[in-house]
Amino acid sequence: MNSSVSYDIAIAGGGLAGLALSIQMARAGYAVVLFEKDRYPFHKVCGEYISLESWNFLEELGLPLSDWGLPVIKRVLVSAPNGESIEHELPLGGFGISRYKIDAALAAIARDCGVVVMEETRVTDIVFQRSAFRIHTADAIYQARVACVTAGKRSNLDIKWKRPFTRKRSDKLNNYIGVKYHLQTNLPADLIGLHNFRDGYCGISRIEDGRYCLCYMTTAANLQANGNSIPEMEKNILWQNPYLSDIFSSGVKLFEAPLTISQISFERRARVEHHILFVGDCAGMIPPLSGNGMSMALHGSKMAFRSIDAFLKGQIARHEMEQEYEDQWSHQFGRRLWVGRQLQRWFGSEKRTNLLIHSLKPFPKLVSFLIRQTHGQPF
Repeated sequence: MNSSVSYDIAIAGGGLAGLALSIQMARAGYAVVLFEKDRYPFHKVCGEYISLESWNFLEELGLPLSDWGLPVIKRVLVSAPNGESIEHELPLGGFGISRYKIDAALAAIARDCGVVVMEETRVTDIVFQRSAFRIHTADAIYQARVACVTAGKRSNLDIKWKRPFTRKRSDKLNNYIGVKYHLQTNLPADLIGLHNFRDGYCGISRIEDGRYCLCYMTTAANLQANGNSIPEMEKNILWQNPYLSDIFSSGVKLFEAPLTISQISFERRARVEHHILFVGDCAGMIPPLSGNGMSMALHGSKMAFRSIDAFLKGQIARHEMEQEYEDQWSHQFGRRLWVGRQLQRWFGSEKRTNLLIHSLKPFPKLVSFLIRQTHGQPF
């Protein structure tokens, strides 16, 4: 194995957090290597709605968002399993874009900045010794002064290192499955729908080229109760919500088969372990009902960059870099995650969801307050 290649920073995971961090590091003059297990462009299980708090940051990275004519999402409609609903203006708003498009565009920018992008390369281990890291892949060992993991919701490294959230007993916070389609349908371009059903919820909003992203999460138990058949589960459970029944029956699916992911957990996670910085979903996931995971990943990359940059310049020690990143992350996202988990518990029960939607309808200011608790300000 080749162990002679050395970098200032190695990043395991080529999603939004990893790509954004790699671009910032390369532009600051550092030697950067990024590992991605797939090849761009590719689809991911993701709601594909990004809060407008990230717009300026993404354009600063080099994405021509203003030129792409992306749908701007200004309203949200939340429905209960029984079909009762609330529609409300989004205080800040968001925009729709597929991961297929945005990730590939950021990867191209990263390469242009000098990042070594290692596609179809899975990191199998990261070991810290003698003030540096050894990053293991199937074909080589790389060295770096700093290592970050941005590998998403659940990775082989999480399992290998037995991170605490992977060992929790199954419950409604840590055993979800995700399913995603792209659709052709006829819905308002400026509206995101969040439709609840028994033990789950589904988001649908417009992305580029007139398509719509439909992504839902539910408990693994729901799938098991329907013979592990996604179509049967959709008909027997999701279609009980009149909104979802109409969307599924009238929309045209653009994928041959749905994209799926399993064993999703919203349990608390550490931001630093074994001197490795975790950024994005692997640092802590906000329930997708809150609709803000991608913006959190992007903002997290900016906080990680500031701490890593100060360390590599010799301005702070390694332990100070780690603590500074942890403190900033908790300050920025701690309350958002707490509110998101509380909402998840309320919306996890069919009866409670029906009651909650009915109770909130006369109080639009309370709805606006709850939305603001799960979104941040431009950064």
